Amino acid sequence: MRVDDFDFELPAKSIALRPASPRHSSKLLQVNPAGHPPLSGFSFSDLPNLLRAGDALVFNDTKVIPARLKGVRTGRGEFTPKIEVTLHKNEGQGRWLAFARPAKKLQEGDGLAFGASQEMCLASGLKAQVIHKGEAGEVLLAFEFSDAALEEALHRFGEMPLPPYIASKRPTDSRDLEDYQTVFAKRAGAVAAPTAGLHFTPEILRVLEKKGVSCHGVTLHVGAGTFLPVKVEDTDDHKMHFEYGEVSEQTAQALNETQKNGGRIIAVGTTSLRLLESAATTDGMIEPFQGDTDIFMIPGYRFRAADLLLTNFHLPRSTLFMLVSAFSGSRLMKQAYAHAITNGYRFYSYGDSSLLHLKG
Repeated sequence: MRVDDFDFELPAKSIALRPASPRHSSKLLQVNPAGHPPLSGFSFSDLPNLLRAGDALVFNDTKVIPARLKGVRTGRGEFTPKIEVTLHKNEGQGRWLAFARPAKKLQEGDGLAFGASQEMCLASGLKAQVIHKGEAGEVLLAFEFSDAALEEALHRFGEMPLPPYIASKRPTDSRDLEDYQTVFAKRAGAVAAPTAGLHFTPEILRVLEKKGVSCHGVTLHVGAGTFLPVKVEDTDDHKMHFEYGEVSEQTAQALNETQKNGGRIIAVGTTSLRLLESAATTDGMIEPFQGDTDIFMIPGYRFRAADLLLTNFHLPRSTLFMLVSAFSGSRLMKQAYAHAITNGYRFYSYGDSSLLHLKG
């Protein structure tokens, strides 16, 4: 398919730079291909009224780490150019795939030193070595620490990796440490938030529980590749980055039981949906899953694992807008986004929400 088919004009004023406060006060646009009308506006606090007893919400419990690091190249004489990296996939044993800027100043074997004090004492920061240099600015880094020690160092020297469309308009600050984390976050490893979950608050979760809607966690460690623009002209030529995910046996059983009893599965975010689809069999059963996924969903894809999708408003020409177009239909999603722009909905990570019904 042509990538141009997923383009649209978005005014800069539509991009949210901060989340709504409280979080559940954000807007929610219901998109239902079988509805009359197909587009209906609500507040996110109305979500429990839009769901039924016996439904199941599936959220991503990944936790965002301070994955953006600023430092200098070392080991090649006195000239130490500034380098910024954004980690995007944990390869284990202290090794991370990352996007580097400017990557042209790096080569295999180079050292990197990160931390606020590197100009005074390079030894006092966090150190890494470039093990491999790939395409499009991607490098494989080997850090001096791993596991808990590396996580602690990242919290000391790293920054929350806000999306480019926010970071280009304002600096990251202390508020983002909480704002860019969901109430479900518990398993560290993501370098981008599963933003559909940002709207949930303890109050909303209590109302959902009282309603009889169950909540189940899966884990997909979202990578920085989610922010990369689609640079090809045809979707067949686009390469998705791998992300690591897990669906437990307990969650798989609970969701299969939900389906058996006539309940609906609502994926909280495109990350949860991508993982559920990776774990689903051809007949719609969900199996335990542990591994990498690079699943890419465009119009024509047959969804097997979810009946509804709760998600934010996405970038034009992005794989995520392609996904929602596949889920509820391209024509209706273009109408929904035009409606959202006209009616002041806020877009992207800190923006408003939409509840999408699966196209029949």
